[in-house]
Amino acid sequence: MRHQLLTAAVLSTLALPALGADTSLHCGKLFDSRSGKVMGPHTVIVRDGKVADVLSGRVEPVGDATSIDLSSRTCMAGWTDLHVHLGSQSSPQSYSEGFRLDDVDYAFRSVGFAEKTLMAGFTSVRDLGGEVTPHLRNAINQGLVKGPRIWAAGKSIATTGGHADPTNGMNSVLQHLIGPPGPTEGVINSIDDARQAVRQRYKEGSDVIKITATGGVLSYAKSGDAPQFTVDEVKAIVDTAKDYGYRVAAHAHGEEGMYRAVAGGVNTIEHGTYMSERVMSLMKQKGAWYVPTIYAGRFVAEKAKIDGYFPEVVRPKAARIGSLIQDTAAKAYKGGVKIAFGTDMGVGPHGDNAREFIYMVEAGIPAAVALQSATIVAAEVLGVDDQGVVEAGKRADIIAMPGDPVADIHHVLKVDFVMKDGVVYREPIR
Repeated sequence: MRHQLLTAAVLSTLALPALGADTSLHCGKLFDSRSGKVMGPHTVIVRDGKVADVLSGRVEPVGDATSIDLSSRTCMAGWTDLHVHLGSQSSPQSYSEGFRLDDVDYAFRSVGFAEKTLMAGFTSVRDLGGEVTPHLRNAINQGLVKGPRIWAAGKSIATTGGHADPTNGMNSVLQHLIGPPGPTEGVINSIDDARQAVRQRYKEGSDVIKITATGGVLSYAKSGDAPQFTVDEVKAIVDTAKDYGYRVAAHAHGEEGMYRAVAGGVNTIEHGTYMSERVMSLMKQKGAWYVPTIYAGRFVAEKAKIDGYFPEVVRPKAARIGSLIQDTAAKAYKGGVKIAFGTDMGVGPHGDNAREFIYMVEAGIPAAVALQSATIVAAEVLGVDDQGVVEAGKRADIIAMPGDPVADIHHVLKVDFVMKDGVVYREPIR
């Protein structure tokens, strides 16, 4: 869906070119997402929110076109983070805040998180769990706030006591007052429940379905890796999701739950900590992608060393599971599993998403492959063909940074030009 025009107030703030006028981006280098190669100087012509042309060399604009000099920078398609949670951010207060704050509080916080994410170069995200995010998506589309294009899962789907059961950690009095959660709240225990939960997400306006196929690290429960769905339940979710054009992402740490999720037909495995040869073989057979979220693993393993940061039931899981994900990513890449980019940001601080690229390269994934995982590969995971590459007819989602990130991946932390749908949100300081 085409991004709606910003309101007049935002337009005046950003000093954008007049509608219909061309913008010429003079790029010193251009990363080609299809080939994974860095090319020499190119001029990218942007018109009406789309790339109108990509010309070799520096081509001066004509008429009333706006010219932006990025000749000392490398340009590329805007990045997509396939695993974020824009409605929250980890802190020692996160668990108690769930009892004290309203959705409105989380919504206000999400506005700042969204802008930080966009300014870091991420023009699209897939938000995998958060009831406020569909509303944030709508506000961004309406031009009310600044942020990336969002594919929102809304409420994640779990089983009773599973990673996304909203009553985990509540005492018996609270649980009695609230009552047992069901498909409306995203908790299922049968095939019929599974179908109803997906249909409820459709009713609420989700763009993608997220299930928690195993226990989780940060949920208030003992197991971080036990399987939590049957294959038939997963298949019911996937089949119903297809009715609505949805793809399904599966949070999974444990081997058995991961295998069941892939066997049931999910599109992506998130985290994948205890991924085995058996799981990797099935993923390749089924065409499933792996979204490692190395950043989140490293973050929680580090915070587990701090007394009081996590509840004691969470702390050993964070220390044990979090430290393994980078090694799993290395193993999966070497094993030929398709890798897509995701951070689980919201666990770590929003806006620091690009550090995932560095951790991927440390795991042995070539820099060009890591960059492709957040551009053309991410678009394939989302099922869209109008972004992820800088080509005529595609969305004008373009970012730039000093230096060549293929030569030195650390340049990804220096993004200083961001354009989304032809709108400039960030420019280098002259």
